[in-house]
Amino acid sequence: MSQSTVRLTVAQALVRFLSVQYTERDGVRHRLIAGTWGIFGHGNVAGLGQALLQAGEDVMPYHQGRNEQSMVHAAVGHARQLNRLSAQAVTTSIGPGATNLVTGAALATINRLPVLLLPGDYFASHAPDPLLQQLEHPTEADVSVNDTLRPVSRYFDRITRPEALIPSALNAMRVLADPAETGAVTLALPQDVQAEAYDWPEEFFAERVWYVRRPAPDPVELTAAVEAIRAAERPLIVAGGGVHHSEAEAALKAFVEATGIPVSSTQAGKGSLRHDHPADLGGIGHTGTSVSDDIARAADLVIGVGTRYTDFTTASGTLFQNPDVRFLNLNITGFDAHKLAARTLVCDARAGLTALTEALSGHRVDAAYEAEYGAGKERWDAVVEAAYRADDESAVPTQTQVLGALDAVVGDDDVVINAAGSLPGDLHKLWRSRSPRQYHLEYGYSCMGYEIPAGIGIQQAAPDVAVWSLVGDGTYLMMPTEIVTAVQEGLPVNIVLIQNHGYASIGGLSAEIGAERFGTDYRYRAADGTFTGAPLPVDLAANAASLGMDVLRAKTVRELREALAAARASDRPTCVYVETDILNPTSPGAEAWWDVPVAEVASREAAVEARERYEQHVAGRRHHL
Repeated sequence: MSQSTVRLTVAQALVRFLSVQYTERDGVRHRLIAGTWGIFGHGNVAGLGQALLQAGEDVMPYHQGRNEQSMVHAAVGHARQLNRLSAQAVTTSIGPGATNLVTGAALATINRLPVLLLPGDYFASHAPDPLLQQLEHPTEADVSVNDTLRPVSRYFDRITRPEALIPSALNAMRVLADPAETGAVTLALPQDVQAEAYDWPEEFFAERVWYVRRPAPDPVELTAAVEAIRAAERPLIVAGGGVHHSEAEAALKAFVEATGIPVSSTQAGKGSLRHDHPADLGGIGHTGTSVSDDIARAADLVIGVGTRYTDFTTASGTLFQNPDVRFLNLNITGFDAHKLAARTLVCDARAGLTALTEALSGHRVDAAYEAEYGAGKERWDAVVEAAYRADDESAVPTQTQVLGALDAVVGDDDVVINAAGSLPGDLHKLWRSRSPRQYHLEYGYSCMGYEIPAGIGIQQAAPDVAVWSLVGDGTYLMMPTEIVTAVQEGLPVNIVLIQNHGYASIGGLSAEIGAERFGTDYRYRAADGTFTGAPLPVDLAANAASLGMDVLRAKTVRELREALAAARASDRPTCVYVETDILNPTSPGAEAWWDVPVAEVASREAAVEARERYEQHVAGRRHHL
């Protein structure tokens, strides 16, 4: 019996295929590809552009972007808000449109977040060769600029024949839906192939459900893990982003309340416990709290749950100083579970924590240990209060007072977004997370320009939630373009724009390592040629207004509180603009080191002194075997 077919172009077939793909976990179904972002050029306008128009919004919602990198950031924000169970696609033309995807793809893959990239490519037929924007390689004719996406993609294919789409599209969905494999997926689409017709089997367009597994821990690994926990006197949990992706927050809470083991969190894991839970010690590592880092230094067992152990978490290998410290890592990927020569539980975070809780029935840490970290938590809470407090509400606010004002305004389910600059350190140390999704820090790639487009993606995923994109002036200038998209789509994203006249974070780091804040301030050139003149007269608030946002300017703490409250009550995209007091810093200092190499020889005194400090710190690095 002949198989039923339908004649469509490759682009039309791809759109139809994507529209009937679903994920399902715990009986809850999500559309796998919820929509497609696109900027059209000659490499995709007649292919995917025509296909999206023909399919219509009911089949595949289309979102108009202004910058290709921003579109990927928006898709990543959407995927993270929905715990990786739903993703978005991004289509671009060939050439610069395609290469602009690379930064966003790296961010997605590093953070283990799904996004489908559909860049146009050269003619598969090579009929017009070279065509506009094509890279010519003298010895490899099948190379295109899209090959730059290979190292930052979890799956890559170039579809040079129509029938090749079928296995490749299925593989793309497999990777996107697999929590152990997910990241950026790239299907490069030659522009002639996009428009080519083919007789597709109807079965290709049947509804498919990709079940997101919750693998249970291996019994042998579980037994060893239980023995290690029972033997530990000072265990500490390091909660990473995997806790959120697995929706394991309740399981973590149950485990902690049964055992008394405290929890420190990475940037991605913050909010795994509510901030006022007795066992929540806050952030860990270079940007961590004093109680968290003190407990980490003396811990004899570190239990990593869904964490990658980046250098910020481990303080570049200097944090875990107990001579007898050992590691137990619960992670859905064996690659991350085996880090630091750890005992492993390769499984889903929720399934693993539930199994541990049951197997450890009756076990609890010593009461003196609980009292110790409880007292440390109380001391740190006082530090947070002091950093947030503004005794003079008519004064220009400091950056931490901006966070204090925002803390007083946000609701429990609001989402606060950040990625780069000095804000991640203050937020990790000070922010009081009230719900699992409230704290949205992209710190795997720490990409300037992420916050505004990510806010749009989050708002699309959670239309009834208030979204706050926190940006400094340096980050804002990188990528404000998607403000236009927020205005066009009527998405009430809030931007808190903090003006501190330059790269505050890297300026502070520069001063510490002997580079003396070189090239980090936004100022005129002085007579000696350095950028030490007056601040540049750039009006970023006016810029935001010119792109269509409502803008509220705040000069004092009191005005800031009023502006933030007004922004939250608004149903339009709103920017709260505030210039902070940089001469009166109120941020707590770093509680642990971070390795940024310092010049081994230098003629300037600041660099020589910085090198001496560096050698003292690096001597404390440990290799955990």
